[in-house]
Amino acid sequence: MTYILLTIGFALLIKGADYFVEGASKIATLLRVPPLLVGLTIVAFGTSSPEATVSILAAMEGSSEVSLGNVIGSNIFNITLVVGITAMINPLAVETMTIRKEIPFTLLASVALAVVANDITLQMANTNLIGRSEGIILLLFFLIFLYYIVEVALNNREPAPDAAAVSGKGTWGKNILFTLAGLAAIIFGGDLVVDNATEIALSLGMSETLVGLTIVAVGTSLPELITSITAALKKKSEIALGNIVGSNIFNILFVLGISATISPLAVNDKIFTDIALMIILTAVLLIFSRSKFKISKAEGYILAAVYIAYLVYIIFRN
Repeated sequence: MTYILLTIGFALLIKGADYFVEGASKIATLLRVPPLLVGLTIVAFGTSSPEATVSILAAMEGSSEVSLGNVIGSNIFNITLVVGITAMINPLAVETMTIRKEIPFTLLASVALAVVANDITLQMANTNLIGRSEGIILLLFFLIFLYYIVEVALNNREPAPDAAAVSGKGTWGKNILFTLAGLAAIIFGGDLVVDNATEIALSLGMSETLVGLTIVAVGTSLPELITSITAALKKKSEIALGNIVGSNIFNILFVLGISATISPLAVNDKIFTDIALMIILTAVLLIFSRSKFKISKAEGYILAAVYIAYLVYIIFRN
């Protein structure tokens, strides 16, 4: 029964995220927001809502290792396998704005996480803990990012579409209903995933950290993978890359910020290796994106191979 409930939970997460993104994206289109900003905000936050739900619920239930492992595992999955597979399908063109500001901001957020998590070294504390005050600091960084995105959106609004284009996007009421229904499915599905994945993994002798880094992280990152692959197939690389970069920023600053504010997160020493890898991979993504302003198929293969190697490593580490 546990496996059935886990499957139902993942199905609700994926389908809920699909409805959420569909409704929210159409609302964004009606608001005349450029595609890159749609990817960085509406689509990114929508596809990251499973991570948010799972990590916040895990924090409320005292499973801080699942909460932290989920976010870090999801970000590594996004940078390696999601970017890798997407680039293998269709090389990702990188807009200058993404290189100059969004990817470096992701790197800054990753470094900030390493700093707030490392209390023993930096504050001479007895344990490593992301406390409520540090959660609030992460949320303040997130507000700065939101302010920047809103300012860019207002300065780059597209011309008003004609009546036929607007009618093709459906009514405001229908889009809002789709968005709210998707969010409800995400919340309920997230609850099922946390409870049942943790129960299954612990019964198999896996640690909570490994559960968060693998089963839960991959499961909650499926919406990012599906959305980015779909965008790549439609040759909308700005949405695909914006989705990944925006999701990673959202995961660290908002998801962990909220989770730590609700309940301080104890940090397992093993997770610092994963945080370091996340920082290195974000830097690699920045380097790849600067090479001819695109992420090529060859670079996509490299990133995908890195994730497979990482998965093998953390399983044996457990």
